[in-house]
Amino acid sequence: MIFCDTSYAAKLYVPELESPAVRAHLEGYEGELCLSELARAEIMGVFHRRLREGRWSADEFSAAARQFQQDDLSGFWTWLPLDAVITQAVAQLYLTLPPSVFLRTADGLHLVTARHHGFAELYTFDRHQALAAPALGLSARERP
Repeated sequence: MIFCDTSYAAKLYVPELESPAVRAHLEGYEGELCLSELARAEIMGVFHRRLREGRWSADEFSAAARQFQQDDLSGFWTWLPLDAVITQAVAQLYLTLPPSVFLRTADGLHLVTARHHGFAELYTFDRHQALAAPALGLSARERP
């Protein structure tokens, strides 16, 4: 099993420099590909941002959304719940997090979800999240 955050999983659908390597990694992986439920909404937000900014046409937006939905329905992704246990753990984390660690709330939700489900590492292209991961005892991999 591997845990991906939104920045990593979205590259499967959004054409960027790293997308071919991410595609080869994820489509070639034979285990479970796990994401926080948060990523479901964030990925759609990524698609909508590209539409809003004019980087995608309405057809491109619809095609990406359909592919994401198809992957979801086919079981390509394993969704890990975003529940009160996770949100409470993130709230508590801020009580002990060193002031030097920059941790955005959404990044905290991804990291705590990964830790809660027993992952030692996560795949991310989010620099801030990667830098905060060690504070939670996690390592971040930015490359497949």
